[in-house]
Amino acid sequence: MGSALLLLVAAAIPWAQRRVDRQLGGFRAQEEVLYLWSGKNVKKLSAGFEDLAADLYWLRIVQYFGGQRVFSQDRRFDLLEPLIDITVTLDPRMEIAYRYGAIFLAEPAPIGAGRARSAVAVLERGVRANPTNWRLRKELGYFHYLFLHEPDKGARVLLEAAEIPGAAYWLRSMAADMLSKSGDRATSRVVWQQMFNEAEEGAIKQNALTHLRMLDAEDMRAILQARVDDFTSRMKRRPASLPELVSSGLIRQVPVDPSGVAFAYDAKTGSVELSRESVLWRQEP
Repeated sequence: MGSALLLLVAAAIPWAQRRVDRQLGGFRAQEEVLYLWSGKNVKKLSAGFEDLAADLYWLRIVQYFGGQRVFSQDRRFDLLEPLIDITVTLDPRMEIAYRYGAIFLAEPAPIGAGRARSAVAVLERGVRANPTNWRLRKELGYFHYLFLHEPDKGARVLLEAAEIPGAAYWLRSMAADMLSKSGDRATSRVVWQQMFNEAEEGAIKQNALTHLRMLDAEDMRAILQARVDDFTSRMKRRPASLPELVSSGLIRQVPVDPSGVAFAYDAKTGSVELSRESVLWRQEP
């Protein structure tokens, strides 16, 4: 009896899809029927077949998003949030709906809806519904960093994800990178030092050591830059070279980075940078 009913519902999917298509017209967002059909209402009507209904609504999301991008002139994507709400209410475990739904929402116009905070809210909902899913929490950390420009918060979410059993080992390194880019080198150093202490001999330990040296190099560069700025303020000109800081008494000797390479100095701008010849140099993204 159950199998027969499942086949009946499956056969009704094309009919239901045509009904939705007619209601949406040419993907026009002014149709309000889906706003009225909340996830809770749809779930009541789909009792016993929530997973199947969630698959149908997920297809609706993909079709609606693609149709807006290809055929719509204004590309407002107004129905994305209610469609996502219905889908994940029907199946709170549908990871793809949270992840891709968030991408559709977060991408700037005209590619996506340009609603980054709504996207983060979708991922937060996914994390609450799936507390042992470290991938969703990882995506949440990425979104805080990439779309909300919140590296500190993104890094901390990644560290939370790293605590989930089975989580990828590189989450801590990703968090450390975010913290380093945000200027929080002290916290980044703590994370890298912890990874170095816990790792066995090999690539992971060596990678942690390299990042610790990169942090040392950045600390040294910042101090050297401060001495250049101090010289400029006192002498009303930039130093011609870094050795001039020694003769002026601002430093005892010209430092080199932890790999033994001298820092690069531009006398025209007064900027001190890590030399591209150094093994610690990394190109900015």
